[in-house]
Amino acid sequence: MDYSQHQRSGFGYFFYGLNLAMRPGIRQFVLLPLLANVILVGGALFYLFSHLDIWIEHLIGQLPEFLSWLSYLLWPLLVLTILATFSYFFSTLANFVAAPFNGLLAEKVEEHLTQQKVNEDGLLATIKDTPRILAREWRKLGYVLPKAIGLFLLLLIPALGQTIGPFLWFAFTAWILAIQYCDYPFDNHKISFNDMRNNLKQKQGKAYSFGALVSIFTTIPILNLIVMPVAVCGATAMWVAEFKK
Repeated sequence: MDYSQHQRSGFGYFFYGLNLAMRPGIRQFVLLPLLANVILVGGALFYLFSHLDIWIEHLIGQLPEFLSWLSYLLWPLLVLTILATFSYFFSTLANFVAAPFNGLLAEKVEEHLTQQKVNEDGLLATIKDTPRILAREWRKLGYVLPKAIGLFLLLLIPALGQTIGPFLWFAFTAWILAIQYCDYPFDNHKISFNDMRNNLKQKQGKAYSFGALVSIFTTIPILNLIVMPVAVCGATAMWVAEFKK
């Protein structure tokens, strides 16, 4: 039996999620979230890489002349920011589409780790619960959207936006991705969205480091296509070891 109560770092939970996703009994529940992610994120990144140079040149062009020397420093930061933004947006869309399957995957991972049933009714109950699950996704979107718009507007401010914006966006993305993926096992136990956020705030170091690693992997071509199910598995392991009791 897997020693499921072993506590790890936020990074450790992500890599443990990769291990879990490949185990017999879990693999079949990885396929549908994986397919949603491949179609949506893969298509988005193909479009992104065909336009990235134009967008970067435009943003760098907003700098005042006396700050033009910063362009060499800002180029990689802006590339990462745009990659993270695009990846996060389309990952969010993929998560919305795949939410019922992600919830089912989190349920099966928890059962694998604890050897205890989470939902006696299985797949049929998940299908019936889809409207409530999608309402929960809208709740998450309502939490994220105003903050994301504010940060996007900050990025448009010459000099200031291009210097501090990428750092703030990365920290924001790390937190939101931790919320996104940790919410599935919390929601399986009907724990409210606000209570889930308050729980994560008690262990912000692990939440931020987990979300940061998810964010980094969402910007890496090919690897970003498998991030969704791996993150669900890792977040569920974090739930079992850190929050379930």
